Amino acid sequence: MDFAVAREKMVESQLRTNRVSSSLILGGFETLPRERFVPGTLESIAYVDEDLPLGDGRYLMEPMVLGRLLEAAEPVAGDSALVIGAGTGYEAALLSQVVGAVVALESVPALADRMEALLDDLGCVNATVARGPLQDGWPASGPYTVILFVGAIEVLPEAIKAQLAEGGRLLAVQREGPIGRAKLYRRDAGYLSARVLFDAGTPVLKEFAKPPAFVF
Repeated sequence: MDFAVAREKMVESQLRTNRVSSSLILGGFETLPRERFVPGTLESIAYVDEDLPLGDGRYLMEPMVLGRLLEAAEPVAGDSALVIGAGTGYEAALLSQVVGAVVALESVPALADRMEALLDDLGCVNATVARGPLQDGWPASGPYTVILFVGAIEVLPEAIKAQLAEGGRLLAVQREGPIGRAKLYRRDAGYLSARVLFDAGTPVLKEFAKPPAFVF
């Protein structure tokens, strides 16, 4: 399979046609070998327009959804980013090509190990792998001007909100019942606001699922 052709088709048919126009973001999608971040059995479909399972409840995010989230984040070279539920590191690698520093947080040891090897092999020297509970974020390197969840959430912990810097942008697909809505949170003058961007069917990160309701 010609992965370079597949990357070009992904950019042209899934991203440019869906309001992703940043040359920096599109350039990352055009050059980063997405097929290396999925299990070997999924390499041939690495560029399809859907979420791909990585194991242990992690997914490689659908290109269109990821592209639109990154577009809304408006990342720049001076930003520091936190990627939560980073899996094998594709989303962190994309951000590392644009921002100054990236912390990729993962709690599954095997995925974190693979991510570290991939980021090192691809020369993402400004990306650091952090291992720990996703719900805690990674305050040691915060605050962050960009926070990205690689997966949908039903609950947004206060601990993670607190790690968003003034002027920072937090991107997440937030599940509200059966509907997932991509949202952009911003912190301005100490106040956190939220805006709905679009609907998305992204799978929920189990660490951010609502506890089951008690039924009498």
